[in-house]
Amino acid sequence: MDLATPRKDKATLNEMERPKLGILDGPIAPTLLRLALPTVIVLVVQTAVGVAETYFISFLGTEALAGVTLVFPILMLMQMMSNGGIGGGVSSAIARSIGANRRSDADALVWHSVVLATAFGLVFSIAAILLEPLLYRAMGATGSVLSAALTYSGIAFAGSVPIWITALLSAALRGAGNVKVPAIVIVGGAIIMLALSPPLIFGWGPIPPLGVAGGGVAVVAYYLVAAIVLAFYLRSARSPLKLNIVPLERRLFKDILGVGLPSAIGTVQVNLTVTLVTAAVGHFGTDAIAGFGIASRLDYLQIPIIFGLGTAIVTMVGINMGANQFDRARRIAWIGAGVAFVVTQAIGTAAAFFPNIWMALFTTDSAVQKMGALYLQMVAPAYGAVGLGLALYFASQGTRRVLLPVLAGTVRMIVAAFIGWSAVMFYGADIGTLFQIVAVGSVIYGVLTASAVLPRRFFSRARS
Repeated sequence: MDLATPRKDKATLNEMERPKLGILDGPIAPTLLRLALPTVIVLVVQTAVGVAETYFISFLGTEALAGVTLVFPILMLMQMMSNGGIGGGVSSAIARSIGANRRSDADALVWHSVVLATAFGLVFSIAAILLEPLLYRAMGATGSVLSAALTYSGIAFAGSVPIWITALLSAALRGAGNVKVPAIVIVGGAIIMLALSPPLIFGWGPIPPLGVAGGGVAVVAYYLVAAIVLAFYLRSARSPLKLNIVPLERRLFKDILGVGLPSAIGTVQVNLTVTLVTAAVGHFGTDAIAGFGIASRLDYLQIPIIFGLGTAIVTMVGINMGANQFDRARRIAWIGAGVAFVVTQAIGTAAAFFPNIWMALFTTDSAVQKMGALYLQMVAPAYGAVGLGLALYFASQGTRRVLLPVLAGTVRMIVAAFIGWSAVMFYGADIGTLFQIVAVGSVIYGVLTASAVLPRRFFSRARS
């Protein structure tokens, strides 16, 4: 389509204008919440399914549960990189193309996303084969625990490609403003996975008991079906985007990876921060690490809210940036950040004042409760700063300028993880001081991200 020509044919209006309703004009907050809600539901369902599968595997014994537990952080890292990292780059690129009425680019980006998903999926599969035996041994796995970890990991990461394809095709549709189809497909697949897990793990009728391997097969089957359904939808007339094989272009890969790669680095920083803080807490004994583990679960329960809101911010900011509506893009970012701040700060304030209500849900051990309560009293008041920073980080994906927010995450990692760990290991800091350092890192992250995104020039024409 000639961008200089104001006329648009009927097909273009039907396929490209629908995602823009309420995005390029009208009230901002209701549209943000409408786009965010399906993604929040998806993440809540996925979290529940993960908990349910862990519950099923627990019946196989402590060794099996311990082995699968070792795999989950690595699987979560891949899912975070595919959804919030490279997936953020896909959503941003497609949203900006739609805002600029570059239909051919928006469609071509879908195929480029499939190519990237295949490449990244193969990298993770090969890395699992070559490196994970060494990694699990380094994490202390031996004997039957190591065998369970390798069995589950080998099957789950054999399905890395469909996991990546599901994530990037879902991100493509969200970038076009279509959040319902990914939600329906992923929730439907999760329900099927929940039904498949027990028969595959324990056996049922003609299905032999596969044990830990059954859990891995259920995961792969879930993502394989989801990837196929999303691909068929993107080939249909109802889709706002079209999945077709097209010539590969360097500029389109650059458009995705220019946002996606720095964002993926940000996900690695988050995981490394958690790992080092956990290592520092472990220095204070079993009660401390148990209390910290229970209390910090509240941190993770906010992820569905922030990620759901964040994906809506990426779409709305990206489309408005593509349409050269820079002031509206800035308003969207700050309204979204305000919502994120209010929600997360309310959770943090309640947790800080009433920490034992949360801790009592998981343990009656007074020593463990005391350690968890201390963490919530120190760190939870900074939840709002993290929510604010993460929302503005998602807005930066929509503008294609993620470097400064990612660097803010680097500063948070240095303060919370490296300085906190060093203070404990080399200077004898107590656990309260460690938690204070973690809280300071969170506040610094929010302030630095807000300072980077606040200037009006941040929301200007992005470099091509």
